[in-house]
Amino acid sequence: MKKGNPIALLPILVFLILYLGLGIIFEYVLKIPMGFYNIPIVVTFLIALIVACLQNKELDLEHKVEIMGQGVGDKNIVTMILIFLLAGMFVGVVGRSSAESVAYFMLSIVPAKFSVAILFVVACIVSVAMGTSVGTITLITPIAIAVSVASSFALPLCVGAVVGGAMFGDNLSFISDTTIAACNGQGCQMKDKFRENFGIALPAAIVSLVVILVISLKSYSGGAVIEEYNLIQIIPYMLVLIGGVVGVNVFLVLIIGIVSGSIIMLATGVTAPTDLLANMGSGAAGMFETTMVAILVAAICALIREYGGFDALLYFFKKLFKGNKGGQLGVGLLVVAMDIATANNTVAIVISNPIAADMARDYGISPKKTASLLDTFSCIAQGIIPYGAQMLVAISAAASLGYEVSAFQIMPYLFYPYMLLISSLIFIFLVPEKYKSN
Repeated sequence: MKKGNPIALLPILVFLILYLGLGIIFEYVLKIPMGFYNIPIVVTFLIALIVACLQNKELDLEHKVEIMGQGVGDKNIVTMILIFLLAGMFVGVVGRSSAESVAYFMLSIVPAKFSVAILFVVACIVSVAMGTSVGTITLITPIAIAVSVASSFALPLCVGAVVGGAMFGDNLSFISDTTIAACNGQGCQMKDKFRENFGIALPAAIVSLVVILVISLKSYSGGAVIEEYNLIQIIPYMLVLIGGVVGVNVFLVLIIGIVSGSIIMLATGVTAPTDLLANMGSGAAGMFETTMVAILVAAICALIREYGGFDALLYFFKKLFKGNKGGQLGVGLLVVAMDIATANNTVAIVISNPIAADMARDYGISPKKTASLLDTFSCIAQGIIPYGAQMLVAISAAASLGYEVSAFQIMPYLFYPYMLLISSLIFIFLVPEKYKSN
């Protein structure tokens, strides 16, 4: 094994110190709301890139730029960026109003005593359709508060159900940033990663649902939430989901979603013809930061690999983890560490991708399994950390309606991330290979 050059990993360390250090200061010292998300992550990555360029005096700047260009021009990086932009256009076209329709529809047809369980199921469905856990939490948390007030369910229980369900969809959705980043970073098909993930996520979701039912049925005291809904707007989401599951090319799937969404939004009068292109542009522009992060990380990692940084990291992991199963756990712990440091599961995956790909080759882990591990373990960490966007958005949504709830009150009710961790470890160490996705 090559020992590599540990000093080459300095740019990653610089980024983590800057981002995590400033985040802690902003959030907990200066008491700035959403402190971690007030830090320009593109700027911190740019500083890390400058550090990488200043290393290794044996190579001139022109050669380093050439290496960075090769990293950024990788087929998987280009594909990832194009999918990010199309996914942004899709969300811009269809909007997010259909999420509330799904919630109110299900609450209207199921007995009120099952409302918390319905919140969890709705959050799962909406986040799979929308591809964003934060967007799902933003939309469904006000409904969770209404359910809590009307039915006397504990507010942390209702909000925890929404956060857990949102992370289910974040992990599985075909248009989720995390899915796009993991699949294209490892060079695997989304349908293959979905099938690999589904066997891990579904048991965790079922057990979580049972736990939520048991707890909520004991505390129900009457009351229901009834609102109007319009289900026709969910058709584009369903087309994208079905197309992704059956294996239609992801570019074609997203184009179908954009076209069908445009027709439905215009026909129902939700969007004016003059606003349609503007909404597409806004949706694509919303992916700017994620796209720039992908480009900068690709450039940084190309230099780190050239300097021998990945060889050093692989040497460390091979000393620590043995065999295929140990390698899988190593990939999971790698992305968990990155997520804890960055509080952003997409960024954690983008940073981890090239290292995980090298680990996968050395440990004999398939691309689809590596992508599944990256996405799953990043969602576990992101769904639990009290300073992540998901938790902060849920707390802010409640506060905006006059209800206070803290992250530490919600954390005991985050059943899905905890069950997903247990399910993942069982899948890695106890489930025989013949029962896994092939």
